[in-house]
Amino acid sequence: MASNLPEIVGVLLAGGQAQRMGGGEKYLLPLQGRPLLAHAIERARPQVTSLLLNAAGDPGRLSTFGLPVACDVFEGHAGPLAGILTGMEWVLQNASQCRWIATFATDTPFFPMDMVRHLWTAVEAEEADLARATSADRPQPVFGLWPVALAPDLRRALTEEGARKITAWTARYRTADVAFPAEPIDPFFNINQSQDLTRLEALLEKAGKDKLA
Repeated sequence: MASNLPEIVGVLLAGGQAQRMGGGEKYLLPLQGRPLLAHAIERARPQVTSLLLNAAGDPGRLSTFGLPVACDVFEGHAGPLAGILTGMEWVLQNASQCRWIATFATDTPFFPMDMVRHLWTAVEAEEADLARATSADRPQPVFGLWPVALAPDLRRALTEEGARKITAWTARYRTADVAFPAEPIDPFFNINQSQDLTRLEALLEKAGKDKLA
């Protein structure tokens, strides 16, 4: 992690049900011979102080990845907001000196390796409350930098307001948007259906790269 960054816990969000792929654990599907999760860990680890995996089920089955695992602290399949809250509250309990988390989707295996640094730079430059990535003029709200101090408000929004959309909740805060180039491959290309894996393999082969820098 760059020395000018504060302590940041990276949270790998793997709580989805992969319904469009017939259920199961999408982040364990293979890409180039390795699970999608392994790609995400490789890209996220250098950007943060430590990593946490937000995933449901028995943590023992994920022990080979060597990460602490936290199940959603909010029940009811509340989506990525529940994972963000889980990361915030895990930090409050286990790394109280840390003030920030960065979140990454685990079905997006080639997100930028300098993402967190750019998000932090934007927060400082714009005096923003938080930051999110964008590409091709579209927000990528799951890829964000979040102050842990917002945990009580997020829990209240989930519990009392029924909040489920990241963009709806973040609209109340000063949010810095950081654009990342979408060529030759959009770094936020995510795997939603089985054919997406095939398509991504073909795109990588055409680009002549084993992985994106």
